[in-house]
Amino acid sequence: MRQVFRGDLDVGPAIDIGQERCGAILRTIEFGWHLASPDVHRDLREIELTECLRDGMRDALARLGEAWCRTVTILPGTESRSLRRRVPDGRTDVSVFFAELREVYDEHDPHAIVECKRIAEQRTDLCRLYVVEGGDRFRSAQYGHRHVVGFMVGYLIAGTIDGTVDKINRYLPSDEALAGCTVVEEPWTRSSRHPRQDGLAPISLHHAFLEFA
Repeated sequence: MRQVFRGDLDVGPAIDIGQERCGAILRTIEFGWHLASPDVHRDLREIELTECLRDGMRDALARLGEAWCRTVTILPGTESRSLRRRVPDGRTDVSVFFAELREVYDEHDPHAIVECKRIAEQRTDLCRLYVVEGGDRFRSAQYGHRHVVGFMVGYLIAGTIDGTVDKINRYLPSDEALAGCTVVEEPWTRSSRHPRQDGLAPISLHHAFLEFA
């Protein structure tokens, strides 16, 4: 397995959940949002939207009933601790565990993290926060320092997905811009790839933009 290093610190093998599991997470987010739709509206707070989404994702796994669904656990966000810190300096929104990866990686922390933000095409403040309080938490390795992939959800409270993505990309270098999704090619998905410092492996982010009925 590929090791992850930060400076002279060996932090263990990089956690790569693979394309198939990435697709499963995105599809579970989509189906979960559909199931949560009767309980959501654009005026809800971000934390309320995320609670509804997480409940919907759990319901989605139960309804799908496929064998792989029984290996997935969707949990509330957990406290996150950057490397070399003893005290948590962040809290994730949704944690995803895969039963078979617990033994493979000997990892008690989440195998995938979903960070959720309210977003709107005409709200430059929200587009900026999507980057600096969302994506940057993965880029800086505040979240998922062993992960090579992460997930973001944008609750689209106004505007179009394409227009909102254009606004988000204004806050990113051109080689880190959101573009077509590499695992689930849908109008509501995007992907991006970001370098990280201190010798850590780059991280790919898969984005799901969720609209309101």
